[in-house]
Amino acid sequence: MNDVTPGLFSLSALIVPFITLVVGLIAWFFVNRISVRANTQIALLEALLDQQKRQNALLRRLCEAQAPQVESPSRPAAVAGDDDEEDPSLVRLVAER
Repeated sequence: MNDVTPGLFSLSALIVPFITLVVGLIAWFFVNRISVRANTQIALLEALLDQQKRQNALLRRLCEAQAPQVESPSRPAAVAGDDDEEDPSLVRLVAER
C-alpha cells in the first residue's frame, strides 16, 4: 500500500530546509540593503541640515552687519508701527528647517 520509498522522505527532509534557508537569505539581503540605504539617506540629510544651519547663521550675521544702527532705541510706538521695513525683528523671520 505504501509505495513511497524511504529515500524520498530523506530527500524532501533536505530540500525543505534548504529552500527555507535560501528564502531567508534573500529576505535578509533585501532588508539589509534597505537599512543601509536608509542610514545613508539619514546621514546625508543630517549633513544638509548642518549646512543649512551654518548658512542661516552666516546670513543672520551678514544681515546684522548691514543693518543700519538705530540712533534712538526708544522710538514712539506710532512711528514704529507705520514703518515695518526698518524693523530689525523682520530679519529673524528666516525659516529654519
